[in-house]
Order: sequence, then structure tokens, then C-alpha cells
Amino acid sequence: MKKYAGLFLAFTVVPALAQEKKKEDPNTRNDIRYNFNESGTHYFKATFLNQSWLRYNESNPGTTSLGDLAAQTFDIGLRRTRIQLFGQITDRVFLYTQFGMNNFNKNNAFPGYNTNGTPSNRKIAAFFHDAVGEYEVHRQGTSFVRFGAGLTIVGGLSRFSQPSIGTIMTMDVPVFAQATVDQTDEFGRKLSFYSRGQLGKFNYRVDISDPFPIETNGSAPPALNVNSVFAQKKHKKQFQGLFIYNIFDAEDNTTPGYMTGTYLGKRRVLNLEAGFISQQNATWRRADNGTDTTYNAMNLWSVAAYLDMPVNKEKGTAVSSYLGYFQTDYGQGYLRYNGLMNPATGTTQPLPGVGGTQGNAYPMFGTGSVVYAQVGYKLADGLLGDQGTLQPYASLQHSAYDRLGRDMNLYNLGLNWLIKSHTAKLSLNYENRPIYKASSTANMLTTSGRRGALILQYQISI
Repeated sequence: MKKYAGLFLAFTVVPALAQEKKKEDPNTRNDIRYNFNESGTHYFKATFLNQSWLRYNESNPGTTSLGDLAAQTFDIGLRRTRIQLFGQITDRVFLYTQFGMNNFNKNNAFPGYNTNGTPSNRKIAAFFHDAVGEYEVHRQGTSFVRFGAGLTIVGGLSRFSQPSIGTIMTMDVPVFAQATVDQTDEFGRKLSFYSRGQLGKFNYRVDISDPFPIETNGSAPPALNVNSVFAQKKHKKQFQGLFIYNIFDAEDNTTPGYMTGTYLGKRRVLNLEAGFISQQNATWRRADNGTDTTYNAMNLWSVAAYLDMPVNKEKGTAVSSYLGYFQTDYGQGYLRYNGLMNPATGTTQPLPGVGGTQGNAYPMFGTGSVVYAQVGYKLADGLLGDQGTLQPYASLQHSAYDRLGRDMNLYNLGLNWLIKSHTAKLSLNYENRPIYKASSTANMLTTSGRRGALILQYQISI
């Protein structure tokens, strides 16, 4: 009973008492944590994160917002709000849960804008992102092997398919790497059984997942047509894997799946990475004869290199970079538009064969290939005195999708003001994206110009 009483008091009395403990144990500094044993190896911990956006966006052609034409939009929203509760319960048992919401602005309050004029429900659509338990079957030094099951982001393809969102270097992650996001998963999470581990310099994660049916993603599924869309029959399991060779330091492996965006020079990391996602009968389309149905396997794979290390330890300068190649085969003709926390609700100029083209959307996912690169440089600690330092960055997504008459280039240029590392930071980002129109070639889209967006983000996390 004493343990349970202590756990109940952990988030009331313990935070006040923790001030003295922080002086004694720097490893628990800034923690909201309850230790089950004197050494602190068995513990339960809480973290909180909030990312607020102020954004000006040049809209795609024909964009409407709440029924009005909107050549430009300005919106305020919560990109992410999260609570993590996790802990090492015994030497071998680990529990991890995450609760929160995403993309909450005036248009995206659940269940959204009602065009028929009836009142909308403005309750926040928060949900469990993760609920998973792990068991460690082997531990020798820093090497370990664990098995886990539940609702989890642990998976394959790339590090950006399972990002630690509190440590992102760029304004946002390259969401194309979360290949089925909100289609056959729950914001990147799936019901899975997996194994992950660190064996010397080699890190791995492999899993089998049970994808959600496309009919439950909250939107009407696309009708069966000549272009591949996620199938509504012949459900199959999904197999994933990510394999990483750590040339220098191993990365943090505390929580299941989540991979750090940048360590800000705290580690010396150089990785070679490769991953995949495979599922039979993942998509379907109308066969060329116009009558039969053709089912397609989804086969996605990537290879990449990731570097994050100090340049001058005394000054605190550091560099972070990533270069990856992605082969993305969803089936013939697959193309999906998506816009992060889209500030618009409709369009008067829809494009043939794709939906959701309004606002800040662009062809984020498709059958073809992608090259993604990012680089950032953390300036010296104390550059701004007791107000922290700066970290400029840039990123490029180059997508060669089969249905685009010209390859897509998405540019981001930004600056992080690291007030207190990732705990408190302001980020200013300019994004430049292409816009498309119907091509004279059937079933194809061609470029018709470019649009931009300017975003200010304030992140606080503990």
C-alpha cells in the first residue's frame, strides 16, 4: 500500500521535494519522477510538451476557408500537445504511454467544420498515441534485446518514421516518411508485436503490425478507380524493419521507437541506416479493362546517413545533418495530397484524381522515389547571454512521383532560438512548395507555380 500511496503523491508532493533531490542527483534534473527504489533504476516519469504555431500561408489556387475564398490565411494552432507517462517497473519490465492531440486550429476542432450549418463539437480530439509494454530478455553492458506489444510507433522505413517530436531540428519532420499516417494507422501508430535492441554497434527494430482499415480514419474512403488507393478488402498484416549501424556513439534507447532529431552536440553520432515496410494487398485499383480489381503490395524502403556531433566542445557548437533515399511503391498511380494542420476547408478548383488540395497541401506521398536532406548548425552556447543560442537549418524534399509531370521540390529554411535547449525554443521557418494543375497527359499533374508559408513556433517541454 505504501508504494501505491507514494505513486499517488508523486505528482503533488514529490515535485516540491524534488528541488533538494536535483542538487543531489543531476540525472533527475527537470524530471517529474517517482523512484521505486533508492538507486532510481525503477521509476515512473511524466513529461509534457506543447508546440504552438502562428502561421501566414499563401493558399493553393481555389482555396476556401469556412466557405469564403482565401488567397492567404493567418491561423493560430496547436501542432502538438502531448503527455508521456512511462517507467522502468522492474529490471526487465518497461511501460510506456503517450496521450495528446495534433493539428488543432479553428478548422480542425473535432469533428470539424459542419458545412450544413449545424453546430460543431469543439471538444479537443485527444487520444492515446501509444500504449505499450516491453520485456527485456537479454542485457549485457550496453547491449540488450527487448520484445514489446501494443499501440506503438516502433516500426521501419526510417528514423523520421518514428521521430522524437520534442527534439526536432527543423520546424517539423518530413511527414512523407510516416508513410501511412492517418490512413491505416493512428497518427503513425499501429497495433504491433515487435523486437528492438542494441547489439554492440548494431541497432535494430523489427515488427509485425495489424493495420487499421481505411474506413475508420474519419474520412470517406476514395472510390475504387484507375489509381491505387488503400484497399477495403483482403486485409493483410504489415511487416517492418529498421537497421542502424552506429559508427560512433549509440543513440538513446529509453522509450520504444522514438528517435532523436538532434542531440545539440551532446553525443557524437554517425549512423548508416536502412529500413522497409511491406504489406500484401495494401492498395487496390480498377484494372485496365475497367471491370476487374487489381490488388497491389505496398513495398517501401530507404537507405540513409545521419550525423550529429559537436564541432567545438568548449564553445558548444555542433552540426547535424541527414541524407536519405526512399523508394515508395504504393501501387500504380498512388498520389496523396496532405497539408500540415491545414488552415483551409475546401477548394473551388479541385484536381482530377486527388483530394484535399486546398490551403497548404502538396503531393506529400506517392509511388516513386524521394531524396530528403537536412542540415543545421548550432552556434556557440551563450551567444545570446542567458537567453541561449541560435541554430540555423535548411531542408529539401525532392520527390519523383509517377503522376507528377515534373519532380517536386519542397524547401524549408529556418532558425531555432534555443532559449533552453529543446525545453524552451522559438523557431521561425519559411516553407516554399510547388502548386499543380491538371496536365494535358491523362492522369498526370503538372506544376503551375509556387507558394510559401511563414511559421513561428513556440515549444515548451518538461
